[in-house]
Amino acid sequence: MSPTTRSDLPLRSGLKDTPPPQTRILSARQVSLKHILVALLLSSLFFLIFCFIVLHGYIAWVLSNPNVAPLYSNPKLSKNLAYEDVFFPAADSSRMMQGWYIPAEHSTKTIVFSHGYGANREEPWVPMYDLAHYANRLNYNVIMFDYGFAAQTSKEVATGGKKEAEQLLGAIQLAKQRGAEEIVVWGFSMGAGTALQAALTSKDIDAMILDSTFLLEPDTMYHNIRQHIDLPRHPSLEIIGLLLPVLNGTSMRQIPYTEVKANDYPFPTLFIHGTEDEKAPYPIAEKLAENQTNAASDVWIVQGSHHEMIFREHPKEYLRKVSKFLSSVEPAKAK
Repeated sequence: MSPTTRSDLPLRSGLKDTPPPQTRILSARQVSLKHILVALLLSSLFFLIFCFIVLHGYIAWVLSNPNVAPLYSNPKLSKNLAYEDVFFPAADSSRMMQGWYIPAEHSTKTIVFSHGYGANREEPWVPMYDLAHYANRLNYNVIMFDYGFAAQTSKEVATGGKKEAEQLLGAIQLAKQRGAEEIVVWGFSMGAGTALQAALTSKDIDAMILDSTFLLEPDTMYHNIRQHIDLPRHPSLEIIGLLLPVLNGTSMRQIPYTEVKANDYPFPTLFIHGTEDEKAPYPIAEKLAENQTNAASDVWIVQGSHHEMIFREHPKEYLRKVSKFLSSVEPAKAK
């Protein structure tokens, strides 16, 4: 037999067909380009997320660190009112407070002014000196003081009322030490919201006048943020809520806004609010007023008026409303 030849069988190299060098180079370049594009997209995404968080951090920082002007005058220079500088501790002894005490002759009635966010005890746009002068003419002693975030020395962060409520309670204690038997808290904006928080625990307040009440809660915070930048409600509120405790040591959960909004205060309260308030929508005041059952409590919603500008816009009616309300207040001992 003749040996079998394998010339009729297909030849196989034993290796896969190898693409030409140019094809291999092109394929490698395509893979590299894909990796670069993915890396760029991920880098851009992380950068945008970082910027988004930084923006919210800046908002939280601004909320915690308002820019407050220094004092420019005093009661003597502005209204020829005799006064004395006073220093007193916050109720929790966390810091010393600074203010002015304006005495009224033989009076046991005191009004404690509670200024708003971004202002000091003078709050010139109200203007506070005019109201202090008016209160003193009604024979009220007057206390004007700076919250910690507006202090002339040892300034601290704003906390939406958590620390400020203790500072207001310290001013109320000062009024008692000076012989006050009737104490009225007259608050503006966040100072009004702080008064509502302080009144949850104090039995020394006989009445409150609350002008343009601002209560720090998620709804009002987001409403104010939207005045300046159009951010989504979620997750913006959640991010700011996480950052606030880092920047000012206060969580939104530590501000008793839910309790305040549901509380019926035992003393008379006058709510004053404008329909054109761009910082604290007036339904807040209406809702708070609805909860009050004290016969002397009242609410005055002023058509067309703006945040903390109601006295400027309607001075005569404002003072008439306040005077009538104050005449209905009785000290706790007389009740």
